[in-house]
This record gives sequence, C-alpha cells and structure tokens, in this order.
Amino acid sequence: MTTPPKVRRENAKSGQVVLDEISKQIIEQLQADGRKPYAAIGKAVGLSEAAVRQRVQRLLDGGVMQIVAVTDPLTLGFHRQAMIGIKCEGDLETVADKLSAIKEIDYVVLTAGSVDIMVETVCESDQHLLEILGKIRSIPTVRATETFVYLKLHKQTYSWGTR
Repeated sequence: MTTPPKVRRENAKSGQVVLDEISKQIIEQLQADGRKPYAAIGKAVGLSEAAVRQRVQRLLDGGVMQIVAVTDPLTLGFHRQAMIGIKCEGDLETVADKLSAIKEIDYVVLTAGSVDIMVETVCESDQHLLEILGKIRSIPTVRATETFVYLKLHKQTYSWGTR
C-alpha cells in the first residue's frame, strides 16, 4: 500500500497547497510530457503505476493541476491573438467575473501597475477582435482598454516546476 499524496492547504486564506516531494516529481514529469504513461512516471519517482494514477487523480480533483492540450491558434483559423489591458473602477472581481463570461477571453488576471486587469483573447480576425473589444467596453465600470496584438509567439512554456 502506498502513501497517499500530501495535498493539503497550508493556509486556507492564501489557498497555498503543500505537496510532498513525490507529488512534486509527478507534476514535473507531466509538465515535461503531459502524455507520459503512468508506468514511466512511476519508474522515475519510485511508485507503482496504480499509485501514480491515484496521486494524479487527487492532484486533478484538488485543483492543483490540470492536463490539457495546447494548440497553435493559427493552424485552427484564429489569425489574431491579443492581450488587452483594462482600466476600470469599482470592484475588480466583479469586472473580472464579467470578463470571464466572454467566451473568446481565455485568460483573466488582476494586476498591479498601469492597468487593473489583463485579458488574453484568440480571434478569427481583426473584425472579431473589434467585437470582443466592444463587449469589454460595454461593461459599465470599464474606463479604458489598451490592446497588444501578438505578431509572433516567440516562447510559450508551462514548465515552471514546483517548490
């Protein structure tokens, strides 16, 4: 019988999760290759395939990680990507919730700096981007937007590891 993964909340207020070393190693194995077989991960971290499967499921269920396919938007007909900086007033969480409800927005983050919120969108065309900007600007407490159109994706990784 294997030890269950140490997935516990260190500080309920911050939401920080504390993982044991084996769970960290499993995450790092999956960051390198999200399709790596559980048997191979088990060999690398010293667990059985079943134990790895159980730990991965607990990490997924606990919201610690997700395993997804990352696509190249250009190959799928999305010819415009942009990051949009948003200045707003009032409750930022409320604005972030409204932005999150816009299906074309795939990333929403509250920031410190010259803008309050940054969002990322993947669009079919410049006209589509204009439509999304219209949706954003129709939110009553949005005061200004600044759009950063992607010209070329130079680097994109998801391998920041664990602590």
